[in-house]
Amino acid sequence: MNARGYILSSRQLLRTATGKNLALFRRVCRSDHAQTAFARYSTYSTTEEVTHQRPKVTVNTIRSLYRQNIAIAALTAHDFPSATVADRAGVDLTLVGDSLAMVALGYENTNQITMDEMLSHCRAVARGSKSPFLVADLPFGTYEVSEEQALQNSIRLIREGNMEGVKLEGGIEMADTVKKITTAGIPVLGHIGLTPQRSVSLGGFRVQARTATGAKKLLQSAQALQDAGCFALVVEAVPAPVAKFITQALTIPTIGIGAGIECSGQVLVQLDMLGSFDRFSPKFVKKYANAFETNASAVAEYVREVKQRVFPAEEHTYPMRSEDDIKKLEGLDIPARKVSSSGM
Repeated sequence: MNARGYILSSRQLLRTATGKNLALFRRVCRSDHAQTAFARYSTYSTTEEVTHQRPKVTVNTIRSLYRQNIAIAALTAHDFPSATVADRAGVDLTLVGDSLAMVALGYENTNQITMDEMLSHCRAVARGSKSPFLVADLPFGTYEVSEEQALQNSIRLIREGNMEGVKLEGGIEMADTVKKITTAGIPVLGHIGLTPQRSVSLGGFRVQARTATGAKKLLQSAQALQDAGCFALVVEAVPAPVAKFITQALTIPTIGIGAGIECSGQVLVQLDMLGSFDRFSPKFVKKYANAFETNASAVAEYVREVKQRVFPAEEHTYPMRSEDDIKKLEGLDIPARKVSSSGM
């Protein structure tokens, strides 16, 4: 079989790669002939193989991790690549947070993102994160007017966004809304402490519950949300002793972000923890990489190589079918190129 034949047969096997012929597909792709064929004629990488998906995380999985005192690893994602990263890295819960308004869309705050924008990002994340439990933020203005509005938009995130649960901000005042949504069978992740959608009324992005009185009020909200049916609570930007106090008082998991190590799990904004920006980041963010500098350096190198006509090199180009074709091409008459006075 020639090179093009290997490509065609491999693509046919890929379309039907189930059961017995899956092993055959892998053998074909790994063969020396196939690797050479793909390298010469295909625009697709040959390094990625069909991999086994880890078991699907459900809301019951989250509860089981909590009962076993195993920390829950949550992370935001905003598109297909970031969702794929979260999935392959072993994240338990992928959150399509409205933080994407600022880190991915360039808005000034989280309140500017629309429901349609969130739905688009949710669908992209759902295509990339297959194993984690999928939760999306209800955008500002889509759940505060009434319980019916909150339920309607929660249904949209599930049905149109392919999510499995929703998150909303607020304390005891949102208990009835949470109950309305959970009664309809939609899992709800609560969010207390610093609630970014309400940052203006809080006086900015400020640490919450720094006094015993504040901690007691926060606990009351946490208990009300638990009683309303939340399967877990995000606890943001509160002192570690307060988060520990609340975690010990509840029978559902707490997922901390700037709330110390004693929470049942942790969540971060993916682009923050990867260091994708050269700007201020909250104190609670640990940068596990410096993606901004790495990416900027790589792009600068690309620009340099393009300007110097170093890229693309021979290994990045496709060959003609034969030397004879090259000779025929060189023998063709090419009309003189007309150049305007402007040089265009």
